[in-house]
Amino acid sequence: MGRLRKYFERNDKRMIDKWVHYFDIYEHHLNRFVNQKINVLEIGVYHGGSLQMWKNYFGKEATIYGLDILPQCKSFEEEQIKILIGDQGDRKFWKEVKPTLPIFDIIIDDGGHLMDQQKITFEEMFPVLSSNGIYIIEDLHTSYWSDYGGGLYESDSFINYSKSIIDSLNGWHQRPENKDLFTTSIWSMTYYDSVLAIEKRLKQRPHYIRTGRHSF
Repeated sequence: MGRLRKYFERNDKRMIDKWVHYFDIYEHHLNRFVNQKINVLEIGVYHGGSLQMWKNYFGKEATIYGLDILPQCKSFEEEQIKILIGDQGDRKFWKEVKPTLPIFDIIIDDGGHLMDQQKITFEEMFPVLSSNGIYIIEDLHTSYWSDYGGGLYESDSFINYSKSIIDSLNGWHQRPENKDLFTTSIWSMTYYDSVLAIEKRLKQRPHYIRTGRHSF
């Protein structure tokens, strides 16, 4: 059992609400940031418990930011934890607040889970994620729920939206070439039940080489 799962099960601080299989996903993708000087943004504060969990997991060099639309969440601030109040689905909010924020190494969208909220947040924040960072969108099962704007064959769902990003990741190989921001900055997209983890890394045009001798 990983450190995060142990913390979760022994938690006697602020409430945490997570799907259990998420902890293995976190450990797999986030372990490299432990004890590093990083900035973390989690969208969706709830009772503030997961912010305390990230503080414990990443260590004393990490600064944890939480974003929520509910003003009362501001009271959850403590050492290493800062709270932003705003609407993740409002582009005007993002444009106003981004100049005041540090560069984030980790962004976790556990907010309202509506399709527009997820897409707007990704479009506004992925470009300013650090060049070696990771962006995690949680609770993507809402892409299949009509009351969140989703549905199995709903073209506006975040799942369907993300499929076009796969094409961008492979933009150099299209004919004609179709390179964009995602082509040059997304290293990997890993899908899990209800979660998408997108790892960022600046990329050059892919190339291949041959070594060894001809066989015939």
